Amino acid sequence: MSLPEIVSREQWRAARAELLVKEKAATRARDALNAERRGLPMVAVEEEYVFEGGDGKATLLDLFEGRHQLVVYHFMFAPEWEAGCRSCSAFLDQVGHLAHLAARGTSFAVVSRAPYPRILPFKARMGWTLPWYSSYGSDFNRDFEVTLERDGELVERPGLSCFLRDRDRVFHTYSTYERGLDGLGSTTSLLDLTALGRQEEWEEPKGRASALGAPAGSERIRYHDEYDE
Repeated sequence: MSLPEIVSREQWRAARAELLVKEKAATRARDALNAERRGLPMVAVEEEYVFEGGDGKATLLDLFEGRHQLVVYHFMFAPEWEAGCRSCSAFLDQVGHLAHLAARGTSFAVVSRAPYPRILPFKARMGWTLPWYSSYGSDFNRDFEVTLERDGELVERPGLSCFLRDRDRVFHTYSTYERGLDGLGSTTSLLDLTALGRQEEWEEPKGRASALGAPAGSERIRYHDEYDE
């Protein structure tokens, strides 16, 4: 095994300071990329998708649970599979407490193509309480390019899509797939993909979140059992 070089504490501090310059540059570049992502146009979702969840049938608008934004994780689980994808399962294991997303007017939901009766026992086995819906029988997975046809067969790929609600109208703002999911799972990483972002004063474009009546950013952070919906 090739291990890092052993040096003195002073040498380590000097090397760390040199790397920190590059880390800060990467942070600034990431902030600029997030702002550019928030500048993307959006497209109206006109299709009346019907999902099945714990409370029965639901529309895409229902998945918002009354909030401004919705983040959907496209979990690979084909109708004929006995269990969900291992990599997708590892992703869900690292998703943070949803109360912090909810406090910023953002809901999170998992959607798979498998019928809900097949999803339910696997969800229980994994011990998850995340909202999970079946898109079985609809074109949702195809339309958002997570179920693809290759060589005459349907194949699944993981992805994540963001939606924005303006009253009863739903808009698709962003999607990413496969390696684009690397590093995601925390509250801030998911918010950075949305049209409203973290809802901080320093974010561009200015005033977007407050114009929609969304909550303020870091000032709203609480212990997850202290939020008042």
